[in-house]
Amino acid sequence: MAPHHETESAGYLKRASTEQLQEIFNKYASEEVNGVKYMRAGDFIQRYLRFIPEKDFNEESVKLLGGIIDTSKDGLISFPEFQAFEGLLCVPDALYKTAFQLFDTNGNGMVSFEEFVEVVRKTTLHQRMPFNFDGNFIKLYFGKDKKRLISYSEFSQLLHDFHEVYAMEAFRKSDKDGSGFISALDFQDIMVSIKSHLLTKDVKSNLVAAASGGTGGQRVSFPYFMAFNSLLNNMELIKRIYLNATGGNRNQEVTKEEFLHSAQMMSQITPLEVDILFVLCHLLHQTSISVSHEDHHSWFGRIVYSDLQAIAPEQYFKQITNRLAEIKAVSSPEERGALIQVLESAYRFTLGALAGAVGATAVYPIDLVKTRMQNQRSGSFVGELMYRNSMDCFKKVIRHEGATGLYRGLVPQLMGVAPEKAIKLTVNDLVRDKFTDKKGNIPLWGEILSGACAGGSQVIFTNPLEIVKIRLQVAGEIASTTKISALSVVKELGFFGLYKGAKACFLRDIPFSAIYFPAYAHTKAKLADENGYNHPLTLLLAGAIAGIPAASLVTPADVIKTRLQVVARQGQTTYTGVIDAFGKIMREEGPRAFWKGSVARVCRSSPQFGVTLLTYEILQRLFYVDFGGTRPTGSELNVPAVGIADEVKSTNPDHIGGYQVALPIFQGIESKFGLCLPKFKTGFIPVTPPS
Repeated sequence: MAPHHETESAGYLKRASTEQLQEIFNKYASEEVNGVKYMRAGDFIQRYLRFIPEKDFNEESVKLLGGIIDTSKDGLISFPEFQAFEGLLCVPDALYKTAFQLFDTNGNGMVSFEEFVEVVRKTTLHQRMPFNFDGNFIKLYFGKDKKRLISYSEFSQLLHDFHEVYAMEAFRKSDKDGSGFISALDFQDIMVSIKSHLLTKDVKSNLVAAASGGTGGQRVSFPYFMAFNSLLNNMELIKRIYLNATGGNRNQEVTKEEFLHSAQMMSQITPLEVDILFVLCHLLHQTSISVSHEDHHSWFGRIVYSDLQAIAPEQYFKQITNRLAEIKAVSSPEERGALIQVLESAYRFTLGALAGAVGATAVYPIDLVKTRMQNQRSGSFVGELMYRNSMDCFKKVIRHEGATGLYRGLVPQLMGVAPEKAIKLTVNDLVRDKFTDKKGNIPLWGEILSGACAGGSQVIFTNPLEIVKIRLQVAGEIASTTKISALSVVKELGFFGLYKGAKACFLRDIPFSAIYFPAYAHTKAKLADENGYNHPLTLLLAGAIAGIPAASLVTPADVIKTRLQVVARQGQTTYTGVIDAFGKIMREEGPRAFWKGSVARVCRSSPQFGVTLLTYEILQRLFYVDFGGTRPTGSELNVPAVGIADEVKSTNPDHIGGYQVALPIFQGIESKFGLCLPKFKTGFIPVTPPS
């Protein structure tokens, strides 16, 4: 993928300033006429864009491509023309407009038959398989006498139809006996020659096997040929049909029947096209070394979103994600050794610690109110209740203890919450990695178990933190001349005392995480946009929503834990353990006591984990380190390049404003429309240097 800087695609780009463009133009302009600088075609195409090499290059191609920006057609590119083209690259239909200017060789704003022929005849496609310019297709567009001029909007449709007619004409030439069939090898030759821009490497290598539905037949019918091409042309629609069938889930397997049902609801995709789709996916799985024999048999007859991407990768030329750091620790997942995995865990632990501290600070006042409400007794202590409700508690803390009273115990909380949240997030990610298959799928039971492991692992940090925090939080309720500090609480409790109530902590934290993390993952997927991206607001919302059931359902365990860990005042009931606390609370206060502070708990845990997970994922986006393992889904905002390949991403820092996408746009003329112009001299075969 392209470097991750603050960028936008065509239709989103910000214009560069005149001063910046003028400076860059002067740098590459090699011609001067009457004191005015100009670029030649080679200056722009070769030196500035670096689209065609400067050694053994095809001069006709350079001249033709240079004519795209040279609207005056005088062989010189002026600064106004350079600036105007930068503006054109910022419009949503920049690809079509650039292609139009390629064919408008005389610059009159229209395309004639002669201009169309001039460009097409120079393409490598026409040289391999000449097009019939006397056919009905040409006459329908340019008129019987071929004198009609084509406007920009009509030209866009001409380009769309051109390759379909080209392919049909090639089929007729191969079908010499008029039987309506061609050989599998002819089918392969036509697809590679005319539709190469639609074929991935894997699809290209399976064309013969895909002929006649993958049955090994040696002939391809015309309906099959047309359906195959229609399928490749409509892969983005195919992806939408899949997402409609799965409700947006990209990991759910879909059967042919389910896909057909979704297709009937959305579009006119034919059953033959669906048959070809499933055959093609089947063939790609058979030839993929990454799919085991068992995986193959369990997959047969079903597809997932990654299968569709194997046929038609989602192409982008930029990703909008600001990154403060970007490190690639391994070049491929196969290089992941034990040390790399340890470093990955350390990386996650560090970011998790920072995220936990941010989340805890954001909601600490709510946590303090929750603790005081849960510690408030009824039934065993004579006297008026100190707080009527959570809001009353909040007001009284500010009135009697000041605003800083809301942050009593924050320092030990931050000291403990960093490793606590860090180990929870790290263990969850680590165990999820173990249950995630090569397609990125993880079963629900794997998600639940990952969350449970995360919850259990954190108790070693949680329990000492909680007991110190709770005793500091309730200290303000009692007038005392002795100042209570975290250190004094630790000294009083001792090492083993810090783990008082650990069983209740396990009862709370294991089910909490087992509920929370799967709920978060599925909610996040539901809130992602159609490209699978999660905006920071959706991350915050997903974290908050997932926290509601997780926090509320484990409140009884949290109440028991709180009662075990606080210091009972004179006259209050004391507890010896979890079972003893449960029985006494039930007898003395009734079942409602187990839900004390539940609203405050939800109001604290829900936003806290929302902020924590948001911070955790944003930090992974900002400080990107690729260890070859899995990453949070929905992390990258990919800007679709309207079919433009990103393999020729710009490395020239002078490509600013609209020129950030100039190179992909020029490549798109080839990859989208198949209009490849020879880059080298006739007969010259470039030698690929050894890697």
